[in-house]
Amino acid sequence: MNGKRLYAVVAACAVVVYLGALWNRFAWDDTFIILGSDLVKSSSGWWRAFASVYWPPAIGGGMYRPLTLATYVLDWHLDGVVLFHAVNVLWHAGAALLVAVLTRRWAGDAAALVAGVVFAVHPVHVEAVANVVGRAELMAAVFTLLAVYAAVVRHSVAWSTACWILGLLSKETAAVAPALIAAAWVIHGERPAPRRFILFVGSWLGAGSAYAVARELVLHSYAGTAIAPVFLGQPPIPVRLTAVAALADVSRLLVFPLKLRADYSPNERTIVSSPLDWRFVAGLLCLVGWGLLLWLAWRRRRAVEAVGLGWIALAYAPVANLLFPVGVLIAERTLYLPSAGLAMAVGGLARGLRGRPLALLVAGVAVLGGGLTALRVPVWRSDATLTLSVLEDSPRSFVGPMRMAAIYLERGRTDKALEASRVAASIFPLAGRPLLLEAYAALKLGRRALADSLLTRVDQCASCRGLYDSHIAAARQLGDTAVAEYLSAHLQHLNTR
Repeated sequence: MNGKRLYAVVAACAVVVYLGALWNRFAWDDTFIILGSDLVKSSSGWWRAFASVYWPPAIGGGMYRPLTLATYVLDWHLDGVVLFHAVNVLWHAGAALLVAVLTRRWAGDAAALVAGVVFAVHPVHVEAVANVVGRAELMAAVFTLLAVYAAVVRHSVAWSTACWILGLLSKETAAVAPALIAAAWVIHGERPAPRRFILFVGSWLGAGSAYAVARELVLHSYAGTAIAPVFLGQPPIPVRLTAVAALADVSRLLVFPLKLRADYSPNERTIVSSPLDWRFVAGLLCLVGWGLLLWLAWRRRRAVEAVGLGWIALAYAPVANLLFPVGVLIAERTLYLPSAGLAMAVGGLARGLRGRPLALLVAGVAVLGGGLTALRVPVWRSDATLTLSVLEDSPRSFVGPMRMAAIYLERGRTDKALEASRVAASIFPLAGRPLLLEAYAALKLGRRALADSLLTRVDQCASCRGLYDSHIAAARQLGDTAVAEYLSAHLQHLNTR
């Protein structure tokens, strides 16, 4: 198979399995970051994005992803929600093609075809592709892959650094690009000449420092990154034990993604406080298994497989909660870039296939993976479909009833909202959002004493104060002016104490 046909097959697989996303609407974080953003709706927003936070200031602000935000502005002014989803599909197709290009450079046509198709149809990518704000993952992955290609294949300092900067401006996880490049150099034995190596390191230090300064200038007045709810009030050791335990989920999602979830919050996933906990043991076994596979690939000079396995770990490290806690324990979207390593490793294993065996493997992957992916895409169609999936797939999580409470408020079912938020708060009492939703519903029902008692509980959590802004903004958007004013007055009184 020549290069053009190979890439056409990969691109077609990436696009066809996500055609259903074109019927999706805005869901979950889309409603805050896109629909709730005045910047996205402004004609000057595409350049103002580079001096703005990713999350709208009205709901607390946070994150610096200006390039991704700028693309939302352009999409908003060009067309409606269909364009947003179409652009996501194109970014995904681009990432799949780059996986194939890199693998072809290292292991030939057969490996490239398998790697590209595996990446194109992998079910774990649905959250990143079918939900608009997953674009940050897609763009960061594309620019990271380009940075690696430019450095390892083209030996271009300028192009690799430029792509890395664009990746950082898309999402913070692109920071791993220099580590991925260095790993490829070491494993493949294609290290640049000393002078060029110094140029690469110097460009990384310069570009990284400039990005860090720009990010700090924009974010300095906003609260730091939130941590996952499961880590609230937890000391460092249980956080790391829980992070290791989560590797069992990560391994399953990468290798056997038969069961997908939109949410892995408490009490669906709870803290691991002892190394004797079976969940920690399972995660540790997965980590040891990965290390053993990497060692075997290295020893047997299976360079592509070794690069792929190393890629998984390096790309997942920023969100693994091992170095530092982040905003999620497990999220399928965070596996988008790491899964490129899996695809490369699988492609490397298939490099010797030809003819009918290769065709059968590719067809099997495309049909099985593509079928699971296409069936999962409609789950992300709207807030309602997504929330129902959480209630079904993660019944122990507080997020399902919490999101249902918000939907009930939007639909004017205040009594149902009060009931759902109360269920969410009973599942995970440490979370402030269910309590605020319950207080919101209580205020609408005229039960101010209940609302005040709930707000008192929220105020005891210092990290929960930032939640007020989003609920005040939501109340104003829904026309609940009295609720917004009451919450604003309460917050003002809280800040002056």
